[in-house]
Amino acid sequence: MLCFSALMCEAGMKELSPLQLAFLGDAIHTLFVRMWALNICKAPMNQVHKICAKYCSAVHQSEVLSSLQLQDDEQEIVRRARNAKAKHSAKNAEVKDYKLATAFEALVGYLQINNKEERLLYVLDASIKDKDAD
Repeated sequence: MLCFSALMCEAGMKELSPLQLAFLGDAIHTLFVRMWALNICKAPMNQVHKICAKYCSAVHQSEVLSSLQLQDDEQEIVRRARNAKAKHSAKNAEVKDYKLATAFEALVGYLQINNKEERLLYVLDASIKDKDAD
């Protein structure tokens, strides 16, 4: 999907903390959702923004993560990210959902930096399925 791996040396990318992976994954997921929404929605921008906000919410990301069958390496990243000590929390989410959303974003970041493009696209596609977009 995105090829930013050349921006950091491979060794440095492999050493990112779970919260750094989540920071990266948040940007990747948000960009994916926005591109998808602009492609399918011919509505005013405030409606497009509301649609994107639904798909990028902590609650939705938590639900998506819970629906995925994770591989062993992914389970480890998710566990570490879920247990990471963040200094802040989401405005509109329960702590449990916020931690799972952070884990979802870390998974996305992990898949991107490890060039697991097919799996990344599967996870991103799962994040835009089965959600009312009205």
